[in-house]
Amino acid sequence: MNQSAFASPQSKSTGLLANRYHLKQLIGKGGMGEVFLANDVLLGGIPVAIKFLTHTVSDAKMQKDFAREALMSAALSQQSIHIVRAYDYGVSEEGKPFYVMEYLSGKSLKDLIPISLPMFMTLTRQICLGLQSAHQGIDMDGKICPLVHRDIKPANILVVPDPILGQLAKILDFGIARFLNYAASISTNKGFNGTLPYCSPEQLDGGELDSRSDIYSLGVMMFEMLTGAKPWQPETDYFGAWYKAHHFETPRAITDIKPHLQLPQKLNDLIMSCLAKSASDRPQNITEILHVLGNLTRSNYVSLPTNFGGGEIAYEQKKYSVPAAPAFKNNQNIPLGSGLPLAVERNCWQLFWPQEKPIREIVFPQILDTEQGSVAALWLMLSKQEIKNRAASTRYNQFIFVTSPHPMMLWLTVLYNQKLGPKWLPCYLDMQNPQNQSMVCSLAENERYPLIFFTLENPHSCTNVLSCYVDQSQRQMLKIWVEQSKNLPPSSKSELSKNLLKQEYKQMQFRIQQQLSSKSQVMTPVILNQ
Repeated sequence: MNQSAFASPQSKSTGLLANRYHLKQLIGKGGMGEVFLANDVLLGGIPVAIKFLTHTVSDAKMQKDFAREALMSAALSQQSIHIVRAYDYGVSEEGKPFYVMEYLSGKSLKDLIPISLPMFMTLTRQICLGLQSAHQGIDMDGKICPLVHRDIKPANILVVPDPILGQLAKILDFGIARFLNYAASISTNKGFNGTLPYCSPEQLDGGELDSRSDIYSLGVMMFEMLTGAKPWQPETDYFGAWYKAHHFETPRAITDIKPHLQLPQKLNDLIMSCLAKSASDRPQNITEILHVLGNLTRSNYVSLPTNFGGGEIAYEQKKYSVPAAPAFKNNQNIPLGSGLPLAVERNCWQLFWPQEKPIREIVFPQILDTEQGSVAALWLMLSKQEIKNRAASTRYNQFIFVTSPHPMMLWLTVLYNQKLGPKWLPCYLDMQNPQNQSMVCSLAENERYPLIFFTLENPHSCTNVLSCYVDQSQRQMLKIWVEQSKNLPPSSKSELSKNLLKQEYKQMQFRIQQQLSSKSQVMTPVILNQ
């Protein structure tokens, strides 16, 4: 396509949309509008996706109502990681409404189906969590405003690689249907909008909609995720044929399409109940669906896949690199002390808590200079009782790195005790800081790093030392990250990258705890230095 075809929505005076976004190229087109790849010049040129709706807005009231819808959608996307994050909304000089989204490198669910049963369970649960957040609503001016998506279908689900979940499902296009629907009035749900094969009977009738309409669409999509086919085969794709199918025809059986699929009966019943013609006969909310999915998983009908694998993934417009996490270590067959070199361990036991650090439960990284060279260490202050309780803990670590808008690394160590649960020890390192680069180089050079415990009680001295193992693949990736950081241009947006890593950390916690909990059933942690 020629340049003018996608440059027209930009401001003629500045060449930028909303004096901020430089459109690059068309990356998608559908019935509701066009999606462009763009750079956000105010955030250092990071890539974003901008969708322009086909309708134009000239009426002042419509612009105001659209802005309200936009704010609702943006707020909703901050509530759930399973909804594509919306950053900005507006109307171009030509009157075309647009909204700005995170740019993600992934695949549409439409291009992946049919999928395996374990992947189905993983993605369906995530999609349900996103829908649940929408249906529960957001607070707008003191009033809870629930949202109905109205266009749940595989093409509106994006699946991106994720270091913890394996695959991360994100729902697209919240709020658009409501906007397009309100040519007469924003306050009504009436009028047909949607995609015919996935529309509920009440949606085709143009009637009042609630969350159960989305549940019907979800049922159609779940059927298709497992079979690669729709529950019905109408003679044509016209409105009348689909109206007849949704209102009067019984869905086909999943086993008729996929006879060799070992489908739990409770899962089959759940999908068919979502396809009930009457809204009152369906699950009444997403929580009911999540409950059934959870019971199936806990009953070992379906085993969820776990993924602690490495590699590079595209996530939130940034390139996160995640080295393969090591197998859990229990430090067996270590003849002396913590497993650290003796010179390092002796150095640790002579330490006192730094005077410039507050006397409270905190963790921070610091380089130790020893006879055997520099060693990166974590310094941790806890009460004497907590230190004693945590001495018999399984140790686990994970590193995540983001290059843009600022190079930043999360160094996460977890102490897991079956009775006490996890003790999370996250540290964020600005990778443009030369000292931090040296620290990460030390991590990369040594197989183990010390976790040094200091007491809250006087004299705040070292009372225990544990060693944490760093897998060879992790150490190799850490070296690469240091070199990348040295070659990146200077940046002043460290807080943006830190916030991105904090969001990722929150999402990691559940999955890591689940994995550690299952591992603890078969592992015997070593009690050190009691």
